[in-house]
Amino acid sequence: MENEKQLSDLKLERKECEKCGATWINGKHVWRGTGNISNSSELDLAGLVCNKHGNNECINPMKGKEGGQTWDYRRGYIDGIYNEKKKQMEDMRDKFSDL
Repeated sequence: MENEKQLSDLKLERKECEKCGATWINGKHVWRGTGNISNSSELDLAGLVCNKHGNNECINPMKGKEGGQTWDYRRGYIDGIYNEKKKQMEDMRDKFSDL
């Protein structure tokens, strides 16, 4: 059979958490809004969602583990950026207030 086609072993497996809608594609957690994948995304998801709102329906293997990002971490990050920008603007105001 000379015309036999070679087929790949490509497979696509998709799992979705019934509780929060988080998606895993081929065993890797994929952030819904961005499609991003990272080595810490399951732990981040646990810190942001699963550890506070997950239940027995949660399929995140990192549920219950400490670490990853939390809302407190993100709030601190945003507050830090805001305070730095505010300081820069105050410095500019002080530097150029006599013009």
